[in-house]
Amino acid sequence: MTRFRFLLPFATGFLLSVSPAHADDVKEAKKEIAFGIDVARRGLWQEARFRFEQAAAKNPESASAFNNLGVTLEQQGEFDQARAAYERALELEPKNLSIQQNYDLFREADEKRNRKLKKDAPPPRSTPTPDPSAPMGPSAEEVR
Repeated sequence: MTRFRFLLPFATGFLLSVSPAHADDVKEAKKEIAFGIDVARRGLWQEARFRFEQAAAKNPESASAFNNLGVTLEQQGEFDQARAAYERALELEPKNLSIQQNYDLFREADEKRNRKLKKDAPPPRSTPTPDPSAPMGPSAEEVR
């Protein structure tokens, strides 16, 4: 019983330290996420991106905001930024199976895309080897 008396003031102090402004930001972030999901379902990816960025700014601890931002960035072809968003979401909630699944699917597609880019890339241009019998430097006519 003595242990609980010690914890009660600590717990009460912790709860009082959470500012109402932060709670409002968390609530607003959830609204932004819901709206972002709605517009993403309608294919409005730029608006969805804006909403998820707003949610992440209002609540930087929202794994959902970063996960959804990752999906949106991936859809827009911003693969480096999508990877960063997914990784941030996983940092926040490493055991979230939905986030892990989205990230795994992203990585698989990204690796496939990178292999295709390498395969389709033109071979590196080789620099011509100089002719040893050719004169070095500009000729007298080129200098004038």
